[in-house]
Amino acid sequence: MSQHVDNAVDAVRTYIADHRTAFLDDLSAWLRIPSVSAQPDHAPDVRRSADWLVAALKDTGFPAAEVWDTPGAPAVYAEWPSDDPGAPTVLVYGHHDVQPAAREDGWNSDPFEPVVRGNRLYARGAADDKGQVFFHTLGVRAHLAATGRTSPAVHLKLLIEGEEESGSPHFRELVVRNADRLAADAVIVSDTGMWSEDTPTVCTGMRGLAECEIRLHGPDQDIHSGSFGGAVPNPATAAARLVAALHDEQGRVAIPGFYDGVVELTDRERELFARLPFDEERWLSSAKSHGTGGEAGYSTLERIWARPTAEVNGIGGGYQGPGSKTIIPSSAMVKLSFRLVAGQDPAHVRDAVAAWVPGRLPEGVRHEITFSPATRPCLTPLDHPALQSVVRAMGRAFDKPVLFTREGGSGPAADLQDVLDAPVLFLGISVPSDGWHAPDEKVELDLLLKGAETSAHLWGDLAEHWRHAP
Repeated sequence: MSQHVDNAVDAVRTYIADHRTAFLDDLSAWLRIPSVSAQPDHAPDVRRSADWLVAALKDTGFPAAEVWDTPGAPAVYAEWPSDDPGAPTVLVYGHHDVQPAAREDGWNSDPFEPVVRGNRLYARGAADDKGQVFFHTLGVRAHLAATGRTSPAVHLKLLIEGEEESGSPHFRELVVRNADRLAADAVIVSDTGMWSEDTPTVCTGMRGLAECEIRLHGPDQDIHSGSFGGAVPNPATAAARLVAALHDEQGRVAIPGFYDGVVELTDRERELFARLPFDEERWLSSAKSHGTGGEAGYSTLERIWARPTAEVNGIGGGYQGPGSKTIIPSSAMVKLSFRLVAGQDPAHVRDAVAAWVPGRLPEGVRHEITFSPATRPCLTPLDHPALQSVVRAMGRAFDKPVLFTREGGSGPAADLQDVLDAPVLFLGISVPSDGWHAPDEKVELDLLLKGAETSAHLWGDLAEHWRHAP
């Protein structure tokens, strides 16, 4: 790095070290608010959490910060324009609601009374997601202190959701309704993690999700298998055959048109995934599984991050009690979910599934398909200039090379990409041991402060390099 960059790194690090105690005190005050969106009794606490964050953002220096109401829990919006009118606009996304937690769940301390043990801060929301939202407040202050600026180098916006832990039922509507105010050149999602404490990584995408329930109907009631078996179609058998036909012998989804548009992994991406210190036996242990499986020709990481899937989430029909009951059941059901990757259109997948099912059913078995709301996949190419800014900023904070991951799951980030037509980038410092949703959730304090350092470096880097973006 140049002397100028070295000086900036030192200035940011010094500022963050000097303000560590006050930052953690403020974060702890926020963590004490049990903003559990899934429990109606905590609705006032979720509101209190939003109000607290608005006040904290104003104290940070944001000239505009406000609560945005939804039909459910409130979100928080803030913006801080840059003095440079030509600067890029960046929107940071996170959430302030948390999962339910109680001491009797197995916590070693009150989940809403933060405690530091060693170099770890334990509390519900410490990592998911209050800690990762709040490090941006320290980061922007360090950015200003290190550069001598009075406003960020980018037009900085924040959207902090209040219903993420409840499935974000009103999030897309909120984004659509406020699309003009949320307009951005790039979105930074700080609700994710990195590979490990020793391996800083940047996530480049998340899979989408489509789900359906298929109900099969045969006889109008359960009937005697001796009197009618072998002469009328059995919906439970039809369900089993439908599931058996879902994949071919190579583990590929056998629904015609399912892979239309899939963006294939590049050789560069496969090589970068292979650099990660992946221990498959340890991963299997965490999955409580006794073997790997899936689409032939791909590694485990490639399967869960970059390939689409079809999974049977539930199957049922007929008698489920003890002993036997010799019937042909009147109905059966199958629940399916499809994880989607870049290039796939959830609406197209839905149509493909709807067209495939009736052709796999025998005459005399009627069916109904109910689809849940879908989530689109999102992916940012490795060479995108905004992604490269995130990588450089994290590299300066960690003093290490930065590798790449993807997320196998799905989330509301795709709504931001879809509605705002902006690339989605991920900046998270949580590690797998942080125990999201589990007892004794924690965050590594050194990593939390590295997140603040990364945030501090990111705004200047984006402002400098975005001007040269194609």
